[in-house]
Amino acid sequence: MSRNVSKRNVALYGLLCVLCIPFVFPTWWMVTSSMKPISEIFSESLLPSEWTFSTYETVFRMQPFGQQYWNSLYIAVVVTAGTMAVAALAGYAFARIRFPGQNALFVVVLTGLLIPSEVTIVPLFQMFQSLGMTNTHWPLIIVPIFGAPCVLAIFIMRQFFIALPPELEEAARMDGLGRAGIFYRIALPLSRPALGAVAIFTFLHSWNLYLEPIVYLSTPDMFTLPQALTQFVDIYGGPMWNVQLAAATMTAVPILVVFVVAQRQFIEGLAHTGVKG
Repeated sequence: MSRNVSKRNVALYGLLCVLCIPFVFPTWWMVTSSMKPISEIFSESLLPSEWTFSTYETVFRMQPFGQQYWNSLYIAVVVTAGTMAVAALAGYAFARIRFPGQNALFVVVLTGLLIPSEVTIVPLFQMFQSLGMTNTHWPLIIVPIFGAPCVLAIFIMRQFFIALPPELEEAARMDGLGRAGIFYRIALPLSRPALGAVAIFTFLHSWNLYLEPIVYLSTPDMFTLPQALTQFVDIYGGPMWNVQLAAATMTAVPILVVFVVAQRQFIEGLAHTGVKG
């Protein structure tokens, strides 16, 4: 019996290894091609004939890549923290506080998911331009936290708080806690899985944001990484593939780190976020 189980496990792991090839191969090709001469980028060889790291040096010589890296990093961290705070407060209010027009207001909030960002980008640009905030990072921080990108986070937090047993709040009230105390001492600590899911997809969304930076930012020192990746071209305007791939490899590192570190919280958050209510 154990031998059959062992064979079954070997077959299962073998199948999983085959199925992961389409997901792993693009990353493998990106990393190895970043170390190839540009003449070998589209060759059939999976490994460089001569490993070179000069492309990584070129990335920092052509642009202020370190500053651009910092721009993306701090914007993503601030947006993630702000979105978690707003989503937790709004989600708890929609789930636990009864007030007139509650369901109607929640439906209005959810309509933000139906509006493409391309529809609102022009009026938002005009608003920030009138406020003197163009070519600054404020639009990339304010819009995701208080705009449509936060709607999904609010929905996830609301669904999580709805699933919490009401007996927890009743016991907290008997101990003398008010609404704020119940939220900060009971509901918020229990919502770590949902907050983990919100943190991951918010960080990824902010890190990969492309349309908004090219609309609001105009100087290389203010660029974020997705916008900076398009600037690695030769004197004729052609793409420098190996340099672009080197920059893309460094850009992908934080995403991999965040997902590997927090993947359990992400899965638990989505599992605990039902469709109740």
